[in-house]
Amino acid sequence: MASRLLLKTLSKRHRISSTPFPFLSKSSGSRSASTLVLAEHEGGSIKAQSLSAVVAASSIGENNSVSMLLAGSGSSLLKAAESAATCHPSLSQVLVADSDKFEYPLAEPWSKLVQLVQQQGGYSHVIATSGSFGKNILPRAAALLDISPVTDVVEIIGSHQFVRPIYAGNALCTVRYTGASPCMLTVRSTSFPVPPVSGDLKSDRAPISQVDLSTLDEDSIGKSRYIKLLSEDTERPDLGSAHIVVTGGRALKSAENFKLIEKLAEKLGAAVGATRAAVDAGFVPNELQVGQTGKIVAPELYLAFGVSGAIQHLAGMKDSKVIVAVNKDADAPIFQVADYGLVGDLFEVIPDLLEKLPEKKMST
Repeated sequence: MASRLLLKTLSKRHRISSTPFPFLSKSSGSRSASTLVLAEHEGGSIKAQSLSAVVAASSIGENNSVSMLLAGSGSSLLKAAESAATCHPSLSQVLVADSDKFEYPLAEPWSKLVQLVQQQGGYSHVIATSGSFGKNILPRAAALLDISPVTDVVEIIGSHQFVRPIYAGNALCTVRYTGASPCMLTVRSTSFPVPPVSGDLKSDRAPISQVDLSTLDEDSIGKSRYIKLLSEDTERPDLGSAHIVVTGGRALKSAENFKLIEKLAEKLGAAVGATRAAVDAGFVPNELQVGQTGKIVAPELYLAFGVSGAIQHLAGMKDSKVIVAVNKDADAPIFQVADYGLVGDLFEVIPDLLEKLPEKKMST
């Protein structure tokens, strides 16, 4: 049976990994380092990706003071601030900008806010994650501050020395920031995992302060406006933080056939991903795209069905702990990075798996 081949006789592949520039030692960071983390919240909780930014900020130096900036309005913002105050032991304070102008995370008001807070606090570093939130806001804020940001950081070696991928993730480059303060970074959340939260953090609650918005320059606020949010209503875990991801490619041929991937994900309690080709073909919305121009994921298990393994896609998933690939083409590039591979027809393999696998409750 196809499932037995997949689960018992998959061919083992080996990946070679190396640490670039081993002669560079990790520095303790600047004594006066202070970092501002731009955080995203939803439903009164801090998003997991923003917690990864706090982890990254804490690695800049032992004496680094880490502040988290939240913006929004109403009770949801206040709940998020209370949650943030105990989210990580390295957090020194939570800054809250409460205004209707920040009800939605638009680049114009947020970048003006970052400029204002930087002028008030004089931070040495400003950090956001490399998701849609950070990529939307940080470049505009950097332009207002006349700073060149360092993007897609996967490792922090010192206060101004970082590692980031180049050539679609095929090489790692160590860079040193030599510009004026603040040093502005976007970090890949998958490279800075959040450790389990200790119950003792309740006693280490960071103070919450309101940002003085009286001098906020509103000249450029309002050039864009929020229309609506289109989001899939599902109980599946978030693609960016799921432990298991099931991805389908163009080989599924249609949106109707892509439901096989969704059914398998439901069985496994997994998130659903897709290649750019599948998204461009209209099989699924672009929020499910994994790759260089989509989401970067690093789950415990990554299942790829009908995925050829284009460089653009590999850049978004090759840091997964275990990669399993199913493809009819034995020479598909995906097999070069897969830990396990099966040359087979996904239209036979997936139904067989659906029959053999027990039901499993959704989990993140």
